[in-house]
Amino acid sequence: MTNFTSEINIVPIKPKNGHVAFVSFILFEKLYISSVAVYTRFGGGIRLVYPRKKNLDVCYPINHEFGDAIEQEILMEILKYELFSV
Repeated sequence: MTNFTSEINIVPIKPKNGHVAFVSFILFEKLYISSVAVYTRFGGGIRLVYPRKKNLDVCYPINHEFGDAIEQEILMEILKYELFSV
């Protein structure tokens, strides 16, 4: 598996409706992405919600495969440090 992300920073918050953290990371060593919300999934795992400003998407993966790869890397970091249960 290729690592797309580096310098992953996870900030846990008081859980509310499945929202458990915010995450920021560097993508391909060239682009800083921040304010990505982390939600837990009912069947286990996480879902990432990318930032919006006035109903406009600020950034997001353009296909499911890439989005899933980023989610996997964030999930591995969460599990590595046991930040919260997923």
